[in-house]
Amino acid sequence: MAMQGRLKGKTCLVTGGAQGIGRAIAERFAAEGARVIAADLRFDDTPPATDGIERLPLNVTDEAAVAEAAAALGDVGVLVNCVGLVAHGTILDGAMEDFDRSMSVNVRSMALMIRAFLPAMLARDDGSIVNVASVVSSVMAAPNRFSYGTSKAAVIGLTMSVARDFIDRGIRCNAISPGTVETPSLHQRFAATGDAQAARAAFIARQPMGRMGQAEEIAATAVLLASDEARFMTGSNLVIDGGMSL
Repeated sequence: MAMQGRLKGKTCLVTGGAQGIGRAIAERFAAEGARVIAADLRFDDTPPATDGIERLPLNVTDEAAVAEAAAALGDVGVLVNCVGLVAHGTILDGAMEDFDRSMSVNVRSMALMIRAFLPAMLARDDGSIVNVASVVSSVMAAPNRFSYGTSKAAVIGLTMSVARDFIDRGIRCNAISPGTVETPSLHQRFAATGDAQAARAAFIARQPMGRMGQAEEIAATAVLLASDEARFMTGSNLVIDGGMSL
């Protein structure tokens, strides 16, 4: 992809940047001229498609580690919270341990990251925060996704709260709610069913467009929210689901 320079001069931190949507966002940001730090628990040996992406091993649920990262990276102007996990089950048959972990990884980690990196943004009167939620949230429900849907609805509420509290301080906070997107983690869930082909077909069958989304399509929207083109947008939740929630 040719560099367009829409994020030139910006330092961007993307959590969950080792694979899937997070990796696609990191690569697209770098292609747009940003300095990009991709943070994740671990990285494989596959080089990013775009040169210049820095790798930061980070457990975003560890408050002390997050604070240390913020102290070392004080010039972050764009924060993308993309770490997440999918737990299965209803409120009756899903384990409460899964609920607690979902809230910790999907919600509390975002609160920790924002709490740590927001002060430096406020000192500059400028910053963009992008939280990756899900269409399975306050937008719509899906069967057997009690913990996941609850946590992602909380992400949307968190986004709106941060946006409202700092609306007059140069801070923008928006959410992206993807539908079903082709990612390595989704492929792992297909395989875990014992019949990956059937699982894939079932997921595609519920898509009005007849296909799943691509990580690059989510990344394109993240570029918009990170850029100055969206400077009048805050507290928004952009649904990118191929019509799944219609």
